[in-house]
Amino acid sequence: MDDTTRGWINGGIGVAIFAGSLPATRIAVSGFTPVFLTCARASIAAALAVALLMLLRQQRPQRQQLASLAVVALGVVVGFPLLTALALQQVTSAHSMVFVGLLPLCTAIFGVLRGGDRPRPAFWAFSLLGSALVVGYAAMGGLQASLRGDLLMLAAVLVCGLGYAEGARLSRRLGGWQVISWALVLALPLMLPLAWLSRPDSLASITPPAWLGLGYVSLFSMLIGFIFWYRGLAQGGVAAVGQIQLLQPFLGLALAAGLLHEPVRASMLWIMAGAAVCVAGARRFAH
Repeated sequence: MDDTTRGWINGGIGVAIFAGSLPATRIAVSGFTPVFLTCARASIAAALAVALLMLLRQQRPQRQQLASLAVVALGVVVGFPLLTALALQQVTSAHSMVFVGLLPLCTAIFGVLRGGDRPRPAFWAFSLLGSALVVGYAAMGGLQASLRGDLLMLAAVLVCGLGYAEGARLSRRLGGWQVISWALVLALPLMLPLAWLSRPDSLASITPPAWLGLGYVSLFSMLIGFIFWYRGLAQGGVAAVGQIQLLQPFLGLALAAGLLHEPVRASMLWIMAGAAVCVAGARRFAH
């Protein structure tokens, strides 16, 4: 099995894990504020990351790598979790999933700018078509739901794409799980005090589903998913493997319907099927 195939497999596992992030966040913000949720999930994941780094005796990153780690931390540890948590107070997780369809294009652009990827012209055609399908559906299906929520989701996608591309570039030298672990450690001195200051007045009123949502985004969305995701991006290329994210809304919609009983129209499924075709086309012309 070559590195490209391994990259797509690892990337696919990462995307499957990330698909549960928005539904879990939607559940968690029913009991926690967005600020506390963002800081708590980062702090919990950072504690696990510290244990892994110490147990496996990993060397500290070099000084010149700290700036890149800061970009990763701002993008995927702080920016995306906070912005999506704020957005999910305004819109449903099913609605927000549609915006995730922009992530592959955003990641690919930053992959070219930061990582030196050079996909073929046909790749960009499939990537643009996939993104257009998803965004076009959002425009027809209810952007009027909450302009503030939609703008927050667009900002989240932008910072996340940058964090993905920067993390993948760094993964080639540090390793996938090491990148997210060091990014979490870097953010911990800020996240832990903010988590304490923004903690709920009483834990008695927090429902079990909210705790489960916090547990999922802390363990899976913030750490385990990135172990597979950054490894996949480094092995198969940021622009190419990033296209798997077009399938993330499809998986997320299934979870939103099954867990949150949110409505999923047949048109959503047709759009996601078209996105899957675009992923296949993008993979063929990625190199």
